[in-house]
Amino acid sequence: MSETLPALDAPNPHPVHLVVTDDLRRNRLTVFFRAILAIPLFVWLAVWGLAVSLVVLVAWVVGLIVGRVPDPLHSFMASFTRYYTHVSAYICITADPYPGFTPATGYPVDLEIPPATTQSRLTILFRIILAIPAAIVAYVLQQVASIVAILAWFYALFTGQANKGMRDLQAYCIRYQAQTHAYLLLLTQRYPSFSDD
Repeated sequence: MSETLPALDAPNPHPVHLVVTDDLRRNRLTVFFRAILAIPLFVWLAVWGLAVSLVVLVAWVVGLIVGRVPDPLHSFMASFTRYYTHVSAYICITADPYPGFTPATGYPVDLEIPPATTQSRLTILFRIILAIPAAIVAYVLQQVASIVAILAWFYALFTGQANKGMRDLQAYCIRYQAQTHAYLLLLTQRYPSFSDD
């Protein structure tokens, strides 16, 4: 007697998804000066981050009232999160092109963020508390990515390319951090995931 097992549904992929199209080639000159070249990017991120910290407070209040972040606020914070991802990839040698000062699509390490949707008011209310474990993991992964970035810097400087294993590990760390930022900034109700999808 054979028993038929029910089909298992495939897990839903995380709505905040990292797309890596990097070709592993690195310009030795820009790798050598990477930290200096990134200074203007960090300044721009800091200024933009101040604005985002005000916008997320407004989004939090509105989200509590209507159960959804308004589209303009969502777009503003999503652009910041994508740009933060681009800069992280650049400084960690995970991507080679200079990201500029806008989150242009097509960057070799890019982030896909879905449009605003309805969220549970209860999870919006307690979002900061709920995000604490993910923020701790994101911090640890940021430290891992920083250590790997030092190794990747030397590797790229001497070979003119990135090591695929190091690049993939950094992409994993960057993805988790981006999902954590998206969760904190009310861009998604889905908690950061340890799996790629």
